[in-house]
Formats: sequence, structure tokens, C-alpha cells
Amino acid sequence: MKRKGAQAMKEIKTNAMRILDKQKLAYQVHTYPHHDKEAVDGVSVAAMLNEDPAHVYKTLITQASSKAYYVFVIPVAAELDLKKAAKAVNEKAVELIPVKNLLGVSGYIRGGCSPIGMKKLFPTILHQTALEQATIIFSGGQIGTQIEMAPQSLADLIHARFAAVIR
Repeated sequence: MKRKGAQAMKEIKTNAMRILDKQKLAYQVHTYPHHDKEAVDGVSVAAMLNEDPAHVYKTLITQASSKAYYVFVIPVAAELDLKKAAKAVNEKAVELIPVKNLLGVSGYIRGGCSPIGMKKLFPTILHQTALEQATIIFSGGQIGTQIEMAPQSLADLIHARFAAVIR
């Protein structure tokens, strides 16, 4: 199901959508069926949306040896290369944070982690393949809701950079 920004039904408005509306940025909402708070892997989400997995992105949060947090937005079928990720943020090493820490760090749960509207604006890297696409799809901030928008608009909003960070 696709809806345009402000036309999206109020009951599914997420913090990420409210931020996009406030900034008057163009986006579309996609929804998929889900069971309560049960996370679905990104490749399955792409299939439910009838989208190429290369067009759907996941949001990963890492912590560096310096204790700083970094966000990486990569295609759902890809794997984050921790060495490339660390190099992209000028750190010696980064590790994915444990799922149990996700809510406390970001304000989001597994399967509903959006790069928009986290508790803090962490340094963010979008994988460079996003620039090859007119739009990308990523979590809208809750399980079952995805946002589609131009990758450069997303990068500008969250002050993200583009880099090669996948295996």
C-alpha cells in the first residue's frame, strides 16, 4: 500500500514521518502485514513489498572502540563490512550493538529502526549504491511501515555521508 506524505493515515504516522512532514520532504509510505512486535528480515520485507532487495535498505547501529555510536544504512541483502565501516568513520574498530541495547540507544526496536528520528543524531553512513537509485526504501520507525524517498534528501536530513561499507 502506498501513500504520499501528509496523506498517510494518522494512525500509522511515525516520528520519522512527522519529521519528514515538518521538513516538507517528499516521501511515500509502504506497509506490509506483520504480527505485533515480531521483526521480519529485510529480504522478506522486500518480497512483501514486491521490491528488489537492492532497493530496500536496513539500518544498523554500531559502537566503536571509542564508545561512539555510528549508524549504517545498507541494502537488506548485504552484510556490513566492519573494517570498511570503521574506516568510513575514522575509528579503529566498530561492532554491531546487541539487540537488547537497540531501544535504549536509538528509541527504536529491532525491525522498526529508522535512520530518521533516533534519540540522538548519530553520525550516519549510507552505502554508496543508494546514490545509483532515484529512491530507496527503509524503515518508517515501526514494524510494518517503510518509507521511500530520495537518498540525497535522506542524507541531507540526517547529515549522512555515502561510502562503500558492505562486503
